[in-house]
Amino acid sequence: MSAPSSTAHRPRPQVVIVGDAEQALRRLGDWQAIDARADVKVHHLPLQGQALVNALKDADAMVLVRDRTPFDAALLAQLPRLRYVVFTGSRNSTLDLAALAAQDIPVSHTEWGPSKDSTCEMTWALILAATRQLEPHMARLREGQWRAAASEPLAGVLHGKTLGLIGLGEIGGRVARVGKALGMNIITWSPRMTPERAAEHGAQAVSLEALLGSSQVVSLHLVPTPATRHVLNAERLGLMQPGSLLVNTSRSALIDGAALVDALGKGRPGFAALDVFDVEPLPADDPLRRLPNVLLTPHLGFVVEPVYQRFAAGVTECLQAWLDGKPLVRLASPA
Repeated sequence: MSAPSSTAHRPRPQVVIVGDAEQALRRLGDWQAIDARADVKVHHLPLQGQALVNALKDADAMVLVRDRTPFDAALLAQLPRLRYVVFTGSRNSTLDLAALAAQDIPVSHTEWGPSKDSTCEMTWALILAATRQLEPHMARLREGQWRAAASEPLAGVLHGKTLGLIGLGEIGGRVARVGKALGMNIITWSPRMTPERAAEHGAQAVSLEALLGSSQVVSLHLVPTPATRHVLNAERLGLMQPGSLLVNTSRSALIDGAALVDALGKGRPGFAALDVFDVEPLPADDPLRRLPNVLLTPHLGFVVEPVYQRFAAGVTECLQAWLDGKPLVRLASPA
């Protein structure tokens, strides 16, 4: 792979970063060598439509932070200068790798860092905060109060309760271990779950319907596929116990969003703790914001310093190799 060519009218390559909402890549990476060779522009706010085209139209190289910016063949057709793409993490569900490959545009990615550990911890932060009603208690203290003005249901205890895990991969397995440590009964389902695999994590394999009907806490840990899209639809949400807690730190596509709003209004589930949404940032008029029985966080599962340190190091490593005309690292395949 040859180094980026220079011309009389564009002597320096243009590098554009989009989706860095945390404003972390420049802070955590060593950009000195790259800045000496290229002009780097960072966009922190979400971009779409013509604003996204305008931001990228002069880019020789582009950096995508996670899958926050959908990139398809139609967008690529409007970016004639683009010659190299880097994305953070090891996969990007909104990046059309086939379209880039058809134009002989190489794509690299970074390593992940401890994102599975951080997502597990985020899952338990939501479970514990929702179970112990931390949000309303903290709000009362800030308002100068101590206890609620009227009698209301008190917090529950997780020990002895059933935790239903939809998905038992690397993150789900970590969540299961914490649940066992808290004295919870662990049951699980996924499209390819076996009793033997569940037993390796101290869990029992059950049907999805049995999981939803018998769990006090249900947590999602599946990779979205056509088969698992809206795996929790209106019918299945209606199987959940009154007062149960639904937690999603995976992907919003696993839940029918409109059906969830309706189900929460009916009390099945009784509460939802969500870190992922169909549209991000979550629109100000989204009905989830108006529900009293939700705990909402702005997609923080992987957003921790060690992960972004790895992202920043990987991005600068990839760009430096490209600028130097060296073999590109961690190339992504369209297959």
